[in-house]
Amino acid sequence: MDEDIQKEHLEEQVSEGQETTESQSSEKTSAETEEDNKLMGILSYIGVLCLVPLLLKKDDEFVFFHAKQGIVLFIAEVITAFVAVIPTLGWIIAPIAGLIWFILSIIGIVNVLGGNKKELPVLGRYADKIKI
Repeated sequence: MDEDIQKEHLEEQVSEGQETTESQSSEKTSAETEEDNKLMGILSYIGVLCLVPLLLKKDDEFVFFHAKQGIVLFIAEVITAFVAVIPTLGWIIAPIAGLIWFILSIIGIVNVLGGNKKELPVLGRYADKIKI
């Protein structure tokens, strides 16, 4: 009789342990997913790397939002590079624009780390017009 009770008690402990392990693994999965999304969001604001999240995590709304913001910023950076080769005018505009794009990248990264979906100042509104 005591053996039967001990077996039942042991089986209950094992099943409770399995449930705990399963819930912990699902928590890790959601935390890992959130970290992956933040990493992809950060990549969105680092030059040409904005294409990486767009290709790998297009189905995630948070990542897709920041990837589109990053594409607009990257296009602005490319235009600035072309303007930079113009004598005198480009030499004046390029450093100022480069500083502005750097600041916007930092703002975007801070938004990602905060889990916010905020548009970038000045350029952010153009991201909505991109159809991908």
